[in-house]
Amino acid sequence: MANADSLVVLDFETTGLSPDQGDRAIEIGAVRIENGRVTEHFQSLMNPGRRVSPFIENYTGISNELLKDAPPCGEVMAEFADFIGTSNLLAHNASFDKRFLDAELQRINKPYAGEFTCSLLVSRRVFQSAPNHRLGTLVDYCNIESTGDFHRALYDSQMTAQLWLAILASIRTTYQRSEIPFALMQKLCKTPKPGIARLLAVPS
Repeated sequence: MANADSLVVLDFETTGLSPDQGDRAIEIGAVRIENGRVTEHFQSLMNPGRRVSPFIENYTGISNELLKDAPPCGEVMAEFADFIGTSNLLAHNASFDKRFLDAELQRINKPYAGEFTCSLLVSRRVFQSAPNHRLGTLVDYCNIESTGDFHRALYDSQMTAQLWLAILASIRTTYQRSEIPFALMQKLCKTPKPGIARLLAVPS
């Protein structure tokens, strides 16, 4: 049974909000967590084949000049598929990143075997007293050291990884769990708040 402390955390920067509307990835960042420790990372810009808007340049700091000499999306995503391997996957607001991962890998006919879970949905259940559940807010809420720039893919994935480890530590402490299955965290994403304690309690 896969545990929640061994997975790949990923984050995309993109030309817009929806691959269904033709938007493409422009940066991928990821870190691998193995048994609760960050062991490896992956980062690359990628050229989407067209210019990005001034809004995206300002939001991400990724300019058309930076993307001009970046490798094409297909080349980067083929390498990233190899990096993922069979690992399970995590993102903050995972539905967004999963859409782009699916779209980019479908373009190059590369499947992946891992399943997704979402630190945003989990944090809403575990850290109910946080002011909100944006990544930057949760990093502050959990007293995670933060010295970089959000909205760059590798940094966001690094911060999401640290947030995830803080979430797992909180669950271990609160519910006296020694192991936390990945499937349990997937269930937690869909569990109404009144049912959380029962779900996370160690079976007697």
